[in-house]
Amino acid sequence: MSCEIIRDTKCIVVATHNEHKVKELQSIFEKIELVSLKTLGYNKEIVEDGSSFFENALIKAKTIYNEYKMAVLSDDSGLCIEALNGEPGIHSARFGGDIPQSKKNELILKMVKDKKNRDASFVCSLVLYINERRFYIVQEELKGEITKEARGSNGFGYDPIFFLPDYNKTLAELDENEKNLISHRRKASNAIFAILKLLY
Repeated sequence: MSCEIIRDTKCIVVATHNEHKVKELQSIFEKIELVSLKTLGYNKEIVEDGSSFFENALIKAKTIYNEYKMAVLSDDSGLCIEALNGEPGIHSARFGGDIPQSKKNELILKMVKDKKNRDASFVCSLVLYINERRFYIVQEELKGEITKEARGSNGFGYDPIFFLPDYNKTLAELDENEKNLISHRRKASNAIFAILKLLY
């Protein structure tokens, strides 16, 4: 595939195989075509050994840029729980090992069962990597609380255990449009899209 984010074609590779993320991002990036790693047939493992969301997002962006020489949009996101000293944080995707997401959620609920402070944040660090000399980074968060039981069937990941007091719902109880208006990824994506409009 030979599209690039040049004034003519406006195409960006999203450094993920997660089609949920690509769909969410595509609703924001309007006329810019987003291409997933799945579409490109990229199956190599990317070692995310950074110590922060930003470092991991940048590692992914650089790796994919070096492979295709195309502009890359890369994020690293996770759930940070105050009572667990910010965990699972950058380890959110690998937390609990190779078990279903529902089991990961159950494990989190068990770990915070007796905690008075249930405050948590979803964090998204988003990198737009155009080339070696030009890249942009935005980090946003969505504040909430950990529920006492999983609720809702929308969304994915830790959404069913992330409660939003202002809505009296978990993220998984919001419909897609409601979630997209307030999510950590939406906030970061809006900022990156604003940068893109200035550049192109």
